[in-house]
Amino acid sequence: MTRALHHLDLWVDDVATAEGEWGWLLAWCGWQREEGKLSWLHDDGTYVFMEHSPDQHGDHDRLRPGINHVALVVETRDELDRMRAESTEHGWHEMYADRYPHAGGDAHVALYLESSEGFEVEVVVGE
Repeated sequence: MTRALHHLDLWVDDVATAEGEWGWLLAWCGWQREEGKLSWLHDDGTYVFMEHSPDQHGDHDRLRPGINHVALVVETRDELDRMRAESTEHGWHEMYADRYPHAGGDAHVALYLESSEGFEVEVVVGE
């Protein structure tokens, strides 16, 4: 299978906090932490790498030009419900809670989360 995306490189301000938040979320979605690295690998070969770079300046703002959010997949609605129940314990804030699980439309089943640094992740129940 050819992967559509090679990797994502996340620049974070607080690596320790982001590692806990993202590590929990990515593991839930089936990504494996790579030994001795700040990266997580998916079965299709795609990986997410995390770092704090000295080249960074300013705060992350998903509403400015750039990538607004990343969408990940879980297999079932039950998994999504359990993720929702546990997300705040792991530093995530639920977005659009009043419209869960159809904030993206009646036919779309997803959970929208925001990290402590303002990164948005949409977790979608697989097709």
